[in-house]
Amino acid sequence: MYKKYFYTLFLLFLAFLILSNENAKEIIAGITIFLIGMVFMEDGFKLFSGGVLEKVLKKSTSTLPKSIFSGFLATSVVQSSSLLTIIVISFLSAELITLSGAVGVIFGSNIGTTTTAWIVSSFGVKIDIAKYALPMISFGVVFSFNKEKSYKGFGNILLGLGFVFLGIAYMKSGFDSLKDAIDLASLSLDGYLGVIVYVAVGALATIIIQSSSATMALIITALAVGQIEYYNALALAIGANIGTTVTAIIGSIKSNNNAKRLAVAHLIFNVVTAVVAIVFLYQLADFVQYLSIKVGIAKEDYILQLALFHTIFNVLGVLLVSPFTNILVRYLKSIFKEKDTQVKAKYLDEAVVHSPEAAFSAVKKEVEHLYDNAIEVISHALSLHRHKYIGSDDISCVIEESNETIDTDINKYYEENIKNLYSEILYFATLAQEEMDPEQKDEVYRLKTACRNIVEAIKDVRELQKNIDKYLHGKNEFVRNEYNNLRKNIAKTIDILYHARSLSDDLDVVSKIKDLRNDMQHFDYIQNGKIDTLIREHKIDSKSATSLINDNSFTYTISNNLIESAITLWINDKDIRTLGRHR
Repeated sequence: MYKKYFYTLFLLFLAFLILSNENAKEIIAGITIFLIGMVFMEDGFKLFSGGVLEKVLKKSTSTLPKSIFSGFLATSVVQSSSLLTIIVISFLSAELITLSGAVGVIFGSNIGTTTTAWIVSSFGVKIDIAKYALPMISFGVVFSFNKEKSYKGFGNILLGLGFVFLGIAYMKSGFDSLKDAIDLASLSLDGYLGVIVYVAVGALATIIIQSSSATMALIITALAVGQIEYYNALALAIGANIGTTVTAIIGSIKSNNNAKRLAVAHLIFNVVTAVVAIVFLYQLADFVQYLSIKVGIAKEDYILQLALFHTIFNVLGVLLVSPFTNILVRYLKSIFKEKDTQVKAKYLDEAVVHSPEAAFSAVKKEVEHLYDNAIEVISHALSLHRHKYIGSDDISCVIEESNETIDTDINKYYEENIKNLYSEILYFATLAQEEMDPEQKDEVYRLKTACRNIVEAIKDVRELQKNIDKYLHGKNEFVRNEYNNLRKNIAKTIDILYHARSLSDDLDVVSKIKDLRNDMQHFDYIQNGKIDTLIREHKIDSKSATSLINDNSFTYTISNNLIESAITLWINDKDIRTLGRHR
């Protein structure tokens, strides 16, 4: 409700500024055009890169230095820390990178965002970039109508750059005109009071604009026309860094726990960096001036010195915070823990769905999550606990000793947990396939089939459970023994698949599954004549025999569905072909 009222008031205030002052209208127009440009550039790099950015990040976050460098390089190229954050959150949700790696990328991204300041200060305010903007926009529109993703992406990048340059030109023109009416530099404040005030203004501006890059462009253009003093501009830049963390926190409120953890990491990094920069502002300014002379920046070129300062204090922040990354990661893992006991999707995130590499990994891991929950409920339906029989040297003995019924309402568990998770996987996988190439689409289709097999196994054990509960505590020891054999067959299948899952060599997995399939041929009571023998010897009655034959069929189907799912999840395509698929 408050957000709605705030938004209405903001629109009214914006309308008042635009209608009441021509210069303010020009500056606001410049900011909005700049923001549109950033959006086009972000979308353009998504299409143009064709997943290259995701692949690079996936392979270059194994160590903290690599993660920081990857974050810096990626943000410098795509000029969008928000795009990078979305990719990092999606990879973290899909467990393609570690939390430590994700934090490192965010650290590097903070340095990467400073390249915007260099672009604006080097080209935006020193040359007439408006004359380059219109040709870029024109060619960008032409390319954006192309059906090829790479051309369309390139067109969006050109559009983005054109709008960014045009926005800077409007901001510069607005501040130039404003100087004739109001000299904002006369309102400057000296000392640390001025620093604190301008830091707050910079943070507030970024919260309102929702882009630290746009805020920096605004600060640089204002400094270029002399509307603000140099030291006040430095304080505004620090404030912009703080303001961008508020944007990240607001964006993470309705997102998953990984997004919240990264927002907290971003907040800690930027607050520590800002505090150090504020305390040592004048010393850092002196260092920037000294370094400027060394690298050939003119003593009076405060615009480039501002860009250098922006880079230096972010690099300083990385140097200060990165040694404590492990402590930070441990803290982040301790917060935002799941409290709900209901089975929910762990890896599916809206941010992942448009990144084919991460989306496929998320779907696969979620199917594994479904499989693990299925194994739990199947075990309980058989009156077994997984930790007792998986890895046991004598499964038969465990089966004999496990004769107490575990109170499990499979219908309820299926309706409240499995069905919802199954539905979420199918829905997410269908959306994800739209962005995938034919090979990835085929792999996701197989994962959907694996989901169906897992769910069918649960439905079949629901039927099996009824007679297990009935005959396991009956007086006929022969019937009881046969039901123990059925339990053992499923338990043995689950145990073998559990160990096959941990094998690194696919050929070893294929060998184990082949042996398991051969053993399954002996499951058939009709084929092996075991039921016939028990009937002839009057050890079981006809009703028990019928139940055993039906439940034997359920046992075979459950085991086979679990095997088929395991093949999809843990064996490569080429090895699946050598294994062959048959029921």
